[in-house]
Amino acid sequence: MVSRPPDTAGRLRRLLAILAWLAQEGEVPIEEVATRFDLTPGALVTELEMAACCGVPPYTPDQLMEIVVTDTTVSTRPGTALARPRRLSPPEGFALAASARALLAVPGSDEDGALSRALAKLDRALGGAGIDVELDAPPLLAVVRSAVDDGRRLAISYYSASTDRVTDRTIAPERLFASEGHWYVDAWCATAGDVRRFRVDRISAAEPVEGADRPAGPHPGVPADRGVEGTPGGSLPTGAGPEPLEQPVSFGAFVPGPDHRRVRLSLDPSSAWLVESIPSAGQSTTVGGRIELELFVGGEAWLERLLLRLGPDAQVIDPPEARALAAAAATRILRRYQSTK
Repeated sequence: MVSRPPDTAGRLRRLLAILAWLAQEGEVPIEEVATRFDLTPGALVTELEMAACCGVPPYTPDQLMEIVVTDTTVSTRPGTALARPRRLSPPEGFALAASARALLAVPGSDEDGALSRALAKLDRALGGAGIDVELDAPPLLAVVRSAVDDGRRLAISYYSASTDRVTDRTIAPERLFASEGHWYVDAWCATAGDVRRFRVDRISAAEPVEGADRPAGPHPGVPADRGVEGTPGGSLPTGAGPEPLEQPVSFGAFVPGPDHRRVRLSLDPSSAWLVESIPSAGQSTTVGGRIELELFVGGEAWLERLLLRLGPDAQVIDPPEARALAAAAATRILRRYQSTK
């Protein structure tokens, strides 16, 4: 069974592991590589296309990595700069060793191959001891991991830093990962009616919901082929969640926090920079010569600052109660200036 694609960071780790293995093996049948790294042949070629123009400055042809794909085989050749031996400082050696261990942890990597042998040499050069990267484990990490592995829902109490309050929620955990020293779980949240990201150390209580196994197939609003890293697909039982959303929800580069809400804005074309600068909840559209965009908003103060920055170029379409937010914030700020005179 071919797994679903992981998130952006997971895809990058897997791609680097594939390239490291190909550099050792030379020309290999596409089917063999796809099977080794749990991909379809088409998905493998798509992943390799991302590396076709990677290299080092000045990015001339001899400095690029060459990926050769035929009807049946694939091979890779590093550019001359990438193939040339390097002299590393101790910090560079440490960073390289940590990266190599991350690549060897990707399923399909050759634990006895060239990368592993090079890592052993690097470890000896760094002092002979292996490098272990450890993260503090939150008290409820094991409970959350078990729910991800078993495909079960959890009833949790969660502290939100953006609202400074604790809420009780029912979630269907889908993906557990570590980033920048913290553990996170992406889950379908019945309260939000959407996918939300939770920091595991902010979960103060978590109990499996009895009789709430997630049957195979998508839960409301989530397509069956959505990418989930290292977890089985799952869904909320019929009647256990909100009605299906009009637009499918997927794990992208940005997953909103538990208290994020959707706000739809109408922008003057001069403010089109916002489309590329702030994570959105979908594709922007053009209506009547203006850009309409739906954003995830974590707090009212953040939205106020954004609207004040945009000025008259932005109008809130939905929710209606936020339409007067910018004017109220501007009035409040002006009163403060007047009181200091």
